[in-house]
Amino acid sequence: MFRNDINGLRAVAVIAVVLFHFNPVWLPGGFAGVDVFFVISGYLMAGIIFNNIDSGKFSIVDFYIARANRIVPALAALCLFLLIFGWFFITPYEYRALGKHVASSIGFVSNFVYLFESGYFDAASHEKWLLHTWSLSVEWQFYLLFPLIVLMLSKFLTISVLRKVLLFGTFLCFLFSLYASYVWPNAAYYLLPSRAWEMLIGSLAFIYPWKLSRAHRSVVEVLGVGMILSAFILASANSVWPGYMALLPVLGSYLVVQAGNNESYITNNPIFQKLGLWSYSIYLWHWPLVVLFGYLALPEMFLYFGVLTSIVLGFLSYRFIESVNFRVVVKKAIHLFSFAPAYMMLLIAIAGSAVYLGAGFQWHYPLDVVIANNEQNNRNPYHCMSQSKFPCLAGSNENISAIVVGDSHADALFTSVVSVFDNESNGVVGLIKSSCPFLLGMKFMRASNCGEENERRIEYLLNNHQGVPLVWIARMSSYIYGQSDPARVNREADVQPSIYFSNKYFSVTPELLNELELSMLDTISRINTVHPVVIVLPTPEMRFNVPKVMSKELLLHDDFSFKGLSYSAYVERNKEVREIFERVAQKTNALILDPVLYLCDNQVCKAEIDGRPIYYDGDHMSESGNKLLSSMFANFFDTYALQ
Repeated sequence: MFRNDINGLRAVAVIAVVLFHFNPVWLPGGFAGVDVFFVISGYLMAGIIFNNIDSGKFSIVDFYIARANRIVPALAALCLFLLIFGWFFITPYEYRALGKHVASSIGFVSNFVYLFESGYFDAASHEKWLLHTWSLSVEWQFYLLFPLIVLMLSKFLTISVLRKVLLFGTFLCFLFSLYASYVWPNAAYYLLPSRAWEMLIGSLAFIYPWKLSRAHRSVVEVLGVGMILSAFILASANSVWPGYMALLPVLGSYLVVQAGNNESYITNNPIFQKLGLWSYSIYLWHWPLVVLFGYLALPEMFLYFGVLTSIVLGFLSYRFIESVNFRVVVKKAIHLFSFAPAYMMLLIAIAGSAVYLGAGFQWHYPLDVVIANNEQNNRNPYHCMSQSKFPCLAGSNENISAIVVGDSHADALFTSVVSVFDNESNGVVGLIKSSCPFLLGMKFMRASNCGEENERRIEYLLNNHQGVPLVWIARMSSYIYGQSDPARVNREADVQPSIYFSNKYFSVTPELLNELELSMLDTISRINTVHPVVIVLPTPEMRFNVPKVMSKELLLHDDFSFKGLSYSAYVERNKEVREIFERVAQKTNALILDPVLYLCDNQVCKAEIDGRPIYYDGDHMSESGNKLLSSMFANFFDTYALQ
């Protein structure tokens, strides 16, 4: 029987998700609409499985065919559209990533892919056209496993015992989700083991139905809707999810389903009924529109148009794709070969894989776009930030001529130091770890093993390569002031100090700057008893991903007008840090090297030279860009050699 209340609940869920994605301010916890969908899926799947098991008519093949018929065609159409759109309007680097995401989405493993790329709420997530398919992958994985487990258990257990096993299993899955949400937050968000309890709650609503009077149905429904809405309002991107707060939308959905109020004024109204029917297709199309609006940098007023367009595309997808019945009656194995969605999955997976393995088919792009685009991958070939490389070595181990110590900015300048020497007879050692400046006594606001790394560094330096010059490099301004690139700012902590020493500070204070200076003074003083030290002043940060933006502008507009960051903007961000570096150098007899003298002219710090970016993102110098500093390092080492 068609459930109007469940159909209306789908509308509530998709409205919340769409509003949140277009503008989180509209509904901070709207992402919890996905949890509502999970509960609904669990309820419907349990109904199909248990009803057919009871009647002895359950077919696992028919079950999978029905699910594929429901999910695959509309998803395949979206993937095909994005591949065609991307061919003309997406840069090679992003088009290659799109190919991988298309293949993983149509194969229903995209949740694993996105887990290892970044967090769901990270700013970079808004550049992934199919990020929202992670939830489809989780549901599909549940569809694959749940009927198999139920079918297997039903062979050995009575229905009564099986229900109790599922009840206990749901409780265990919930406890695991609570634990995982704090210990492995990204994995907990994306993976089935920590999401299964939400779908199992839905299944419990079917196998343990409530019998309610009409009056009680309304009360239970209102309570459930209230819990769901409270989650949409109270939760946010900063919430631990799916932690205990996920109980609000999950149990709220459970109550609405249990109420079974088909005559509800809340869910059974014409608007919600239509949106509920179109909800899957609306969900599919809305997120690529969110990404498109960001990709084209459209004004905020266009967000309202995006919401409306999502609904229109959802209707069209439902009417002309989702409503088409591709199901087949399988009496023999050969009948499976007439199931069209299987071919859709295969062809889209092949197309996406080809785009990925073919590096985005760079050959069809203009040369200037390819040159700008490829600088994103033009990075330190020695991979010095790998945990297994301590120390990192370039050149000969017989004659170490320089040591580079620091974070990812040190990694970005490492080969600039290496280029000064003859690598056959000289070697350069790197003690480099991402997000880990070499400062003794420094602590991070978030969990980090940088303190242990610095202890390992100081021990190595005091006992190896005595007299060899040490180049100290760190992106210190970011540890004090936070991110300079707005695209990397996703929460308040991203623009606050990320390090501290004796006391935690949530804004830049004279006390924090003084503790930074004392720590750096102690660190350099201990080093220069063994090694002469040169401190590199901060590298200019462009505040946007140069090769990505440059290649996009060249592709879409055949022009890139931004030539660099103003010197005054550089000074405004780095003035206090530069002064600290210079005072420490003076007190410890260390030398200072200033990249600004080589990267900035006419009051502008360059972002590109002759149509080629000199950064591989917004602040790390690329392998071509860092060679602009080779003469800076050469002058230092030539002067040192003469002493």
